[in-house]
Amino acid sequence: MGGYIALGIIVLLLLWLILAYNRLVLLRNRVRNSWSQVDVVLKNRFDLIPNLIETVKGYAAHEKETFTRVTELRTQYASTGSVQDKAAVSGEISGLMSRLMMVAESYPELKANENFLYLKQQLSSIEDKIRFARQFYNDSVEAYNTAAMSFPTNLLAGMFSFRQERFFQIDEAEKIVPTVKF
Repeated sequence: MGGYIALGIIVLLLLWLILAYNRLVLLRNRVRNSWSQVDVVLKNRFDLIPNLIETVKGYAAHEKETFTRVTELRTQYASTGSVQDKAAVSGEISGLMSRLMMVAESYPELKANENFLYLKQQLSSIEDKIRFARQFYNDSVEAYNTAAMSFPTNLLAGMFSFRQERFFQIDEAEKIVPTVKF
């Protein structure tokens, strides 16, 4: 009788190990997928940026350094590997895009330009998608990290090298609203 109880406990333990391991794999893959979604939306924004810059460039030639820096950051993003580095570059681009929009607002003839209005609408839509994708990524990271850190799953996570993921965060410096002076 004692042998059946011991066997039952071993079977239950094995079943728990399998389920807990598979849940960690599922959650880790969800984090990777959600970052992939952020990456796709950021790529859409980067594809839109050159058209927007070319439209604004004709009206605001003195903003050459902003245009140059945005182009440099697009290249840097493509060559960056880690999620945190990509997040940092993305945040810097967001700040520059805000500055670019503020510059554009100072030119009434540009604000009425049909191409500019279309690009601005597209950029606004993409920025909304980026916010949603970042939130989904952070939600996925939170679920994964909670599972990997909770007892007794944390023991299993440690044995199989399930590492905590980092949240998508924006540096304090990137939260400052840019100022534009003419």
